[in-house]
Amino acid sequence: MQTPTPHIVEVAIPLPLEGSFHYVMPAHLSPLSLPGKRVLVPFGRRKVTGYLLGDAEPAAGELREILDILDEEPLFTPAELEFYRWIAGYYLHPLGEVIKMALPAGINVVSRYRCETAEDGTPVLREFLAGGKRVRTERIFAPVDGAEGRPRGKGLEILEYLREIGECSAAELRKRFGNCAPQLQRLVALDCARFTEREVYRDPFRAQSYEHDAPLALNQSQAAAFERLKEALSCGVFSPFLLHGVTGSGKTEVYLQTISEALRAGRSALVLVPEIALTPQLVGRFKRRFDCGIAVLHSGLSDGERYDEWRRIRRGEASIVIGARSALFAPLERVGVIVVDEEHEGSYKQSEGVRYNARDLALVRGKFAQAVVILGSATPLVTSYHAAMNGRLQYLHLPERVRELPMPETVMLDARGQKGETFLKPLVDAMWENLDAGGQTLLFLNRRGFATYLVCESCGHVLRCPNCAVTLTYHRIKGRHVCHYCDYSIVAPAVCPHCKEGAITLLGRGTERVEEQVQQLLPEARVSRMDRDTTKGKGGHARVLKELEDGSVDILIGTQMIAKGHDFPGVTLVGVLSADASLNLPDFRSAERTFQLVTQVMGRAGRGDKPGRVLVQTLAPEHYALTYAVAHDYEGFYREEIAFREDVGYPPFAHLASLTFSSVAAGQGEASSEEAALLLGKIKRECRLRVEILGPVTAPLGKVRGRFRWQILLKGRERAELHRLLRHFRTGFSHPSTVRLTVDVDPVEML
Repeated sequence: MQTPTPHIVEVAIPLPLEGSFHYVMPAHLSPLSLPGKRVLVPFGRRKVTGYLLGDAEPAAGELREILDILDEEPLFTPAELEFYRWIAGYYLHPLGEVIKMALPAGINVVSRYRCETAEDGTPVLREFLAGGKRVRTERIFAPVDGAEGRPRGKGLEILEYLREIGECSAAELRKRFGNCAPQLQRLVALDCARFTEREVYRDPFRAQSYEHDAPLALNQSQAAAFERLKEALSCGVFSPFLLHGVTGSGKTEVYLQTISEALRAGRSALVLVPEIALTPQLVGRFKRRFDCGIAVLHSGLSDGERYDEWRRIRRGEASIVIGARSALFAPLERVGVIVVDEEHEGSYKQSEGVRYNARDLALVRGKFAQAVVILGSATPLVTSYHAAMNGRLQYLHLPERVRELPMPETVMLDARGQKGETFLKPLVDAMWENLDAGGQTLLFLNRRGFATYLVCESCGHVLRCPNCAVTLTYHRIKGRHVCHYCDYSIVAPAVCPHCKEGAITLLGRGTERVEEQVQQLLPEARVSRMDRDTTKGKGGHARVLKELEDGSVDILIGTQMIAKGHDFPGVTLVGVLSADASLNLPDFRSAERTFQLVTQVMGRAGRGDKPGRVLVQTLAPEHYALTYAVAHDYEGFYREEIAFREDVGYPPFAHLASLTFSSVAAGQGEASSEEAALLLGKIKRECRLRVEILGPVTAPLGKVRGRFRWQILLKGRERAELHRLLRHFRTGFSHPSTVRLTVDVDPVEML
């Protein structure tokens, strides 16, 4: 009798390992075997969750069996798997980890061990399975027809109510009748009522109510942009656009009306924002405009809420998805429009794990889906604008504000020679005038904390983090000196820990210190602060924004959170403190980021019915990034910046990849980086690749979280040659387990 051919399947494992793995599918599970399902597999001495990719050819050697199939239906489609494979290939990351990142967190099952006591008293290790996410259910009660039982009192009231409405959840019954669990149990025991368990979603916006609004009239520029987008939608082919509109030009209304067209055509929409702080305001606008299902995905939700939102999308119960970068992986079908709002923001780049850029992948997903992709910004990336000027993106321009108000009057204040004053006199006078006139003020400073560094008056010792190559920041409310990279902190010392004599002097200033100084300068003002410290916890961003919107705050002090796309109609004055701070970072994008940040925060002024004013304090008033920002001149800035990029050979004239080596022992990481540079040079020569190899050098942040860091930067004019070099390198390079290697394709941060 012939032995049946084993059913071999390919499985991706969510671990940092190259390639996929083959297993035997047992006969009793074969009928359930579909690509896209999770499977429980033995891996080494553990049991882990893998992702079924499909059938595979028989292989040599003995294969282990699949232990279980964990899903009734596939979690991802063949089209989504193709997208995941593209990401894994481009960012040189294991496919299993890419899939794990794309799916809801916490759903995977793994084996764990705990120590238990056997019957004879000896300790033994017992294996158990941990993980997996539960669906929330609620009890639904309904009356039983023809019941003979006779309840009394509250039980009778509940039964009559159930007979009147048909069925009701236990939660709703508790709201109406108070604690009624005994009465419900009695009704069930008497056969007067029955209950069923029904799945319910955890809704992050269940407490919100929204009034419906209608589309707004478009001005000439908006109408022209909308018509081109509408035409592209009707063609049903991939159409990428750059929507370049000054702050307050009505980009969101163009998004809304374009999405409305997509919905009418039976297609769905994906809207990405760079920060969760932007989500509540944007969700409100969409909820007021659309009656269809709207799902929200971002890191501010609980794991359960994210899981439920993901399942709503997968089941087709949401036609619009709004969220931060991870929302890019929402399982939407028939995507017609993808919007990337504030496309210039660096927060679209994932900084750990799979180092993808959601802005770039939005274009890739749009191409897979044959969708319209809109990259929107008042300050587009230099690379995006260059692509638009060279025809790779279609260009749409909104040059004026929708409310027919002028751009805010902007004045540059030269802070040189002012002895480190936080506020120059013109800004103080402007804040008083604005307060008296009933206007709101935004003060922007991109440093949180009370003081940015601490130094001994006697010996000059500076307090630094022992784990990272950075100074500690003093937080007055906490009474501690804190590292913003690893969260190391110490209680504020009374004397210098180095010389044991001198007192510690606080130098520099953060948002906490600025808040205190504003309260001293303007004691009548209601002052609030928006930074990572004040927005911690669920709903933190929405709470601070609500205070500004309802007029209970006169002056809001904030970091870059306040610069990103918010609409504050009551803000008539913006003050930018230390506008040049980001110019001094060791990064070729520092001028671009400074221009974007200053322009964006300036754009928060005068978005209501009153004109706005902006005062920009700086120690570098002649720098082109600031002079063009103050003049509201993007094209002027672009001309100067693109000339610099071409001269030094940086994007868009080259493609980059960075390799970072880190180790606890300084010598190990350094040695590995030098070996890597030699191998890269050898591959470059043998394959005749036109790629520049820079380094290795100590990273600008030479030590983070106790690990010393070295970098190699690769720069090539042809993307294909850069990837070829990296692929050969990954297969040929090995390093000690004590050294971590991170490959970052298209890096955004060079620190």
